[in-house]
Amino acid sequence: MGYGHQRAAFALRRFAFKNRIVNADSYPGIPSMDKLLWKEIRALYEIISRFKKVPVIGDLVFALFIDQFQEIKEFYPKTQGIAPTMQLRQIYRLLRERDWGKHLIFVLNKNPIPLVTTFSVVAFMAEHWGYKGPILLVETDSDVARSWAPLQPAKSKIIYCAPTERVVERLKSYGVLPSKIFLTGFPLPERMLGKGWATAKKNLALRLSRLDPARAYLSKYADVAKRYLGAVPPLLKKPAPCRLTFAVGGAGAHKELGMDILQGLVPLLERKEFEFTLVAGIRKEVAEYWKRKVEEQGLKKLLGKSIRIMCAITKEKAFEQLEDTLEKTDVLWTKPSELSFYAAFGIPIVMASPIGSQEVQNRKWLLYVGAGIDQLSPRICHQWLQDLVKKGIFAEAAMQGFVEIEKEGAKNIGKLIEKARNNHKT
Repeated sequence: MGYGHQRAAFALRRFAFKNRIVNADSYPGIPSMDKLLWKEIRALYEIISRFKKVPVIGDLVFALFIDQFQEIKEFYPKTQGIAPTMQLRQIYRLLRERDWGKHLIFVLNKNPIPLVTTFSVVAFMAEHWGYKGPILLVETDSDVARSWAPLQPAKSKIIYCAPTERVVERLKSYGVLPSKIFLTGFPLPERMLGKGWATAKKNLALRLSRLDPARAYLSKYADVAKRYLGAVPPLLKKPAPCRLTFAVGGAGAHKELGMDILQGLVPLLERKEFEFTLVAGIRKEVAEYWKRKVEEQGLKKLLGKSIRIMCAITKEKAFEQLEDTLEKTDVLWTKPSELSFYAAFGIPIVMASPIGSQEVQNRKWLLYVGAGIDQLSPRICHQWLQDLVKKGIFAEAAMQGFVEIEKEGAKNIGKLIEKARNNHKT
């Protein structure tokens, strides 16, 4: 499915059988009907995600066709035993009437080791079609809709890997047994952490030096920086440009926002106070659109210098490319998708408008932990971005994310996989 599900799976690949990730929508031998169903679902989501920006009607269409499935109700007042939605019932109807996923589980049952999936439908397929091994479902947002729990949650054998405490409580409210829910954190790329978090600490120290040149934050909270980083980041002898990265989602939504940001950023780019990287994932058409717009605005001379455009051929390459970019990033500007969890590395996030209920909740969560900041007008971002640096607000958000967000989700899930494997053997 989308980047959120596949990015999480990519971070867990070292635990996989032969380090191989199986794509439920494109594995060898997939029945044509199954492939068609997956293709139609993905295409519909991407089209409507891009269509959402159309005034008035865009929000209506998105709400009717997409958000009803992933809608997350308000947490308070607390409610127990929330009934399955119509959309969830439709998924199970496809399993029964179209044999959706039956072949996939038949193939996987030839070697019934723990099945780990980052998409709820695959977990439902495994349980419905009698997968013989343990089934682990990794949640990929800070809160989850009813569609992440099966029709009869109290009878389900699915093991849940929850990234936040809110997900734990939400699953309980849907009727999932507490014994099936484990607070693991989101699976982040371990190479960005390093042994004993050494890589993440080193990158954060350098980031704080660039984000807080006036010591607006570090003069007040030097003890916090020293406690978590071992030392207070040094003041740079020569001012260094802040590195801003903008990343679009898998559906290519918000590509125009990238150009709005660029226009607002021009004064800072020309004064070499900022550098700007635009990440298109595997969307070649988005990268080409950005390059064309940069040239039209007379900024071609900055391409490859203070302006960079990143694009990859495969999702795997795109994930690796973004990880490399984020290690050198000071501020990430993106919609509050699964990338919200990357604030754990000490990367403050400027949040674009959310698409869908899960991103609305991710935004609330980032604000709650203090690692996210709502975007202001992109066209004048040279003003407010500069102010947020001078006042140490980005530096504070960076430390908040590093301190408050779980970083070892992949390691914790790995332990859970091993535990499930051992219990299955006995």
